[in-house]
Amino acid sequence: MTLVLGIDSSTQSTKAVLIDADDGTVVESRAAPHPPGTEVDPRAWLAACDAAAGPLLERADAVSVAGQQHGMVALGDDGEPVRDALLWNDVRSAAAARDLVAEMGGGQACAEAVGSVLVASFTSTKLRWLRDHEPAAAGRVAEVLLPHDYVSRHLAAPGTRAFTDRGDASGTGYFDTAHGQWRPDLLAAALGHEAAVPEVVPGGAVAARTCGGAVVGAGTGDNMGGALGMELEPGDVLVSIGTSGVASALSRDPVADGTGTVTGFADARTGFLPMVTTMNAAGILDLQARWLGVDHAELARLALSADWGSRGLTVLPYYGGERTPDRPDAVGVWHGLTPATTRADLARAAFEAMLCGLADAVDRLVTASGVEPDRVLLVGGATRSAALRALAPGLLGRAVAFPAPGEYVALGAARQAAWALAGTDAPPEWPRSGLEERPPPPEAERERGAAVRAAYACLRDRT
Repeated sequence: MTLVLGIDSSTQSTKAVLIDADDGTVVESRAAPHPPGTEVDPRAWLAACDAAAGPLLERADAVSVAGQQHGMVALGDDGEPVRDALLWNDVRSAAAARDLVAEMGGGQACAEAVGSVLVASFTSTKLRWLRDHEPAAAGRVAEVLLPHDYVSRHLAAPGTRAFTDRGDASGTGYFDTAHGQWRPDLLAAALGHEAAVPEVVPGGAVAARTCGGAVVGAGTGDNMGGALGMELEPGDVLVSIGTSGVASALSRDPVADGTGTVTGFADARTGFLPMVTTMNAAGILDLQARWLGVDHAELARLALSADWGSRGLTVLPYYGGERTPDRPDAVGVWHGLTPATTRADLARAAFEAMLCGLADAVDRLVTASGVEPDRVLLVGGATRSAALRALAPGLLGRAVAFPAPGEYVALGAARQAAWALAGTDAPPEWPRSGLEERPPPPEAERERGAAVRAAYACLRDRT
């Protein structure tokens, strides 16, 4: 049996899955937590990787890492961090993002240069923040890596040069996504001086070897890994509901959306992965459950006992700022509370708010990319909720499908590792997980969903 190891180094934890390369069967899986917060010592990820993946690595013939996108890992000449990493969800660089976009000639010029209009999530904006707020640390930066680059090099034999792939590199703000090459001038403009960047390795190539001789794949970003693990097809829109909400679809051509609505990322193969991201997703439900003093099962039961529209209560759930629309300083807004509002209405409004935000993301992806979906695939822990499954078709207004639960980011990394090990032109085809499919909603349900979305849009656009 040939075994490959896929590692998902996410915001919250490291998850490692050992996979039979012949058929994609999960042989064993392990996990280890990451520290909380938006500013983290990246060496904690290495410790978590050792804890989760270390016992499995010696059994694997190949390994690859998919990691959280955008995070700034700034290293000095000694290879050690000059400060804690700033993660994708750290919004302190919002003003820096606006400055960089202006310096590049505006939103459309920025999108044409790097594939996306910069927002606070992007690595280059964090480098500019570092330059302006911690100049001594900025001056010591000799190399800039992404989280998955940092973990991948940790797995490789000592002396290995840092490496990455075009998918994760396309989220830095200093990579020409359409042409697949670094823009060192943009990195230097952000940081104030030049710094080394990883070598860009094709998705199916051997990037390095471990000390034990196992193949190390190029790795990729978590969203690219998820699409690879899901074996996303043209006509699919994938909506991932985790810490953030992400709507993505495959495209043969690059996208350069000057409005900033759609980020024009590359995928983990040779195409592109246009994407719309919301900062607030499953956390909306977590907060509502905590405020109501219930678990998620009871939150779903309450929500399903209420009527469409939550008796006039509309929630704008930008609790920690928002990325789509780009409102990093926003806060949450509840509108329409009355003495008649019930606990069930409060629960229902949270689900409606989350799904309205995701529906907006899907609509904006379709408009900007021209990808009209045959169906929307919904993944993530929140999709286990009976209320989400019941409400999603009406609020999305489309056929939806729920893949079987799985660690799709880690699975995508494992598929990339198997691809590099095999040396083939394309990743291996593994049997696809079963889908629970829901048809497009009936007209009455579609109309009720449209009314909820209209109320949400009214609050969104006037706040």
